[in-house]
Amino acid sequence: MPEISRDEVAHLADLARIDLDDAELDHLAPQLNVILESVASIRGVAGDDVPPTSHPIPLTNVFREDVITPSLTPEQALSGAPEAEDGRFRVPRILGDEQ
Repeated sequence: MPEISRDEVAHLADLARIDLDDAELDHLAPQLNVILESVASIRGVAGDDVPPTSHPIPLTNVFREDVITPSLTPEQALSGAPEAEDGRFRVPRILGDEQ
């Protein structure tokens, strides 16, 4: 199994906007490799005769009826917003063009 390099950990941290120093990068890379090896070993245990499942016990979702109720108009919803534009909330941009 390919190992995660220190540069790849730095790249992932940058994408997640997590500021890691050199010591943390050196510490995390081997830990992530152990996690990936553990996942790979579990993946090898399940045979073709074992169906994939998300939960060991069958579950049933409980749905409620959709009921239309009175709600705010767009103008009422935007009345308390610090900024609005074209009938929508205006929020500061958090991602730059580099992503």
